[in-house]
Order: sequence, then C-alpha cells, then structure tokens
Amino acid sequence: VGNSGWIGHAGPDAGKAQAFYEGVLGWSINNVPMQDGSSYATAVVGDTAIGGFSPLPEDSAAWTIFFTVADVDASVAKATDRGAQVVQPAMDMPGVGRMATLSDPQGARFALITYESMAS
Repeated sequence: VGNSGWIGHAGPDAGKAQAFYEGVLGWSINNVPMQDGSSYATAVVGDTAIGGFSPLPEDSAAWTIFFTVADVDASVAKATDRGAQVVQPAMDMPGVGRMATLSDPQGARFALITYESMAS
C-alpha cells in the first residue's frame, strides 16, 4: 500500500505514443483483453507489465502514476480534505479494481487504485 504500482499514458494518439516509448525505452507493447471485450495496450519490461496506454484520446498528453491504496474512497476523502481536486471520480474497472484520478494542491495529476486481488 502506498507504492507506485502502475503508470498510465493518455494523449491524442496512443499508437504514436506506444511506438515512441517502444523505440526509446525498448518496451514491448502487449494488447491485453479486457472483460468488456475491448483491449488495453500494456507496456512490458522483461516479463512485467509496468503501465499502459489509454485507448481514449485526450487533447494533451501526460503520464499518470497510480498509487496502490487499501480503500480508494477513503483515500480520495483524505486527499480532498487536504486540497486535492477530483479529476475522475472513483469507479470500478471489472477485472482490475477500483480507481480514481486526482490532482494534488499544486496541480500534479495522480491516481489511486485498489486492485480486485486486494479485496479477497
């Protein structure tokens, strides 16, 4: 809990971002099937998936770091009490877990996640 367990990239062109980081950092890009039938492109170093690329385009590109927490909703409440702003409210991602995206009091974007595997 509290560690940075995932990074996520969002931007206007996921394919171009994937090709860039694949070429610069030597990452492998694997498309992982999701429970809803879609797929999610993950960045893989060795045998370990370390992050992914949002399939939904955004106007500007940015990386978001995901911090693992025991309870997303409680952690969002703590963060907002301390000046964070909610960017994307807590939501459940089937097969993954519960997550929310916030910005800290200085404007840095980050996400909180409780993985489904933590609930069992």
